Amino acid sequence: MYPAELVKPMREDLTNVGFEELYTAEEVDAALAKKGTTLVVVNSVCGCAAANARPGAKMSLNNAKKPNHIFTVFAGVDKEAVDKARGYMVPFPPSSPSMALFKDGELVHMLERHHIEGRPAELIAENLIDAYNEYC
Repeated sequence: MYPAELVKPMREDLTNVGFEELYTAEEVDAALAKKGTTLVVVNSVCGCAAANARPGAKMSLNNAKKPNHIFTVFAGVDKEAVDKARGYMVPFPPSSPSMALFKDGELVHMLERHHIEGRPAELIAENLIDAYNEYC
C-alpha cells in the first residue's frame, strides 16, 4: 500500500474534475448499478497514469456526449474497491491504469494498460470520445 500523502495529488488529479472515488466493494456495486453510462478509471502511481491515463481521461470529458457517472478506484491503495471493479471488467485481465465504460452496468468499452502506456493522452481521449459517442 502506498502512503496517503503520496497518492493524494494523484487522486485529486481526477477528483478535481468531478470523478468520485470509490473505496469499498459496496460503493463499486452501487456505482455500477446506476442507470446510464459510467466510466471507471483504475488510477495508479505509475508514470503512464500521470502522463497518459489521467490527462486522457480528463480531456475526454470535453465532449458533447460523455458518461452520466465518472468514478475512480486507486490500485495499490483501495484493494477492496479495485478488486471489485476489476471483477466487473472480466474477461480483461487486471491492469493499472485502465479505464472501463459501462452502460446500465454492462461493460461496453475497455482500455487496458497496454492501450495507455506509451500513447499520448490525446489518443487516449480520442479513444474514449469515440466510445462516448457510440454509447452515451
